[in-house]
Amino acid sequence: MTPPPSDISDQDEEAKPQRLLHNRDFRLFWLSRVLSGAGSAVSYVAMPILVYRETGSPLLVSLVAAGEAMPYVFFGLLAGALADRMNRRRLMMAADILNALCLASIPLVAAFHYLTAAHIVIAAFLSSSLYVFFDAAGYGVVPTVVGKAQIPEANSAIWGAEATVRIVGTAMAGLLVAALRPTGVLALDAATFLASALLIRALTTPPDDSGPTAVDRPRFLESIREGLRFLWGQPELKAMTVSGCLQSFAGGAFIGQLVIFADRCLGIKESDPRIGLMFTAWSVGGVLGSLALPRLLRRVGAVQIMRVALPASTALGLLTALASDWRLALPTIAAWGTVYLMVIVNTVTYAQTVTPGPLQGRVNTTRRMLSSGVGAPAGAMAAGLVTASFDVRAGLLMAVSAIALSAVFAWTLPTSAAPSSATRGG
Repeated sequence: MTPPPSDISDQDEEAKPQRLLHNRDFRLFWLSRVLSGAGSAVSYVAMPILVYRETGSPLLVSLVAAGEAMPYVFFGLLAGALADRMNRRRLMMAADILNALCLASIPLVAAFHYLTAAHIVIAAFLSSSLYVFFDAAGYGVVPTVVGKAQIPEANSAIWGAEATVRIVGTAMAGLLVAALRPTGVLALDAATFLASALLIRALTTPPDDSGPTAVDRPRFLESIREGLRFLWGQPELKAMTVSGCLQSFAGGAFIGQLVIFADRCLGIKESDPRIGLMFTAWSVGGVLGSLALPRLLRRVGAVQIMRVALPASTALGLLTALASDWRLALPTIAAWGTVYLMVIVNTVTYAQTVTPGPLQGRVNTTRRMLSSGVGAPAGAMAAGLVTASFDVRAGLLMAVSAIALSAVFAWTLPTSAAPSSATRGG
């Protein structure tokens, strides 16, 4: 039988939590995420440039982009089960070190003039795959480091910082590529993974050892099924997972069609600097959403936030899809991005709060697999097909309809499921 939701730490409800800034281990963990996130942001730009320079093939460039999401489909369940069966910090360090070696292999081989397109594509896929294992372990480390009561603030700080460095990193990527060449940027990214591994190694908070011993531990496949049963057996978490998958479908569709939307509906060509403003508005909105969430959770429950945020996301997506002037589209995109990331961080926070420590990796990685690994790529592909068959507004309206459906799922929850101490963040 899967254990019922329980406190991650029995002392969290009794002890007054220290401020996050005074928590040394959280500062180290936060900095590790910021460093690796900054490196990955510039590599996100440098890797496709490198592939295109080496091959001139749009197909190979798209394969590199697909490699960002597909590993969650292939390895999500495996990574979650592994993270719940071993020391999570060691897994994170191993993933960081292997990722550094993977990325460093590209400039090293390029220096001897043996770099091939296959090497780049494989390295991109392996790098993203290793991050899946790092991410799976990280879901369980956060509650251990900060305690149950501070999970909302911790996730807000982590996701807000990652969104910020993504904005800054992608903005600086062009300059770095010009100064260091794409291979030099990838070497810099490899160094950030090594720094992240050292920061994780410096954590001193005792790991969560509340899981079963090696003797009592279920077989690997049964371990995966145990996580799936828990996720599907929690009505609130199940509905939030389905809603998150549908919203990620919409987000993937919107980002995938944003350049086409700007060109055909707003009169902004791909070389126009205003196209960058569109992407920036979405990312800045995400930062605002993550920062606003902890305050909202102190006032209302996680389920109520979903019930309000998803209809708001539907309305903002509709306004964006119907916009014909960039000056109207810009604020609606920013507002939509705010609500969009708020829903994501709200779901992550709720899942970490109600999931027992031994199941953190499996439950949260399954959620991420359905949203990032399935929802976002499927949305991008579906929107592309609809745009090709009809027009770009039809593709965006299809994305908005997915969010409207996710709002319906949120409202199927019984009233008794809404706010509780768990959903209020402690």
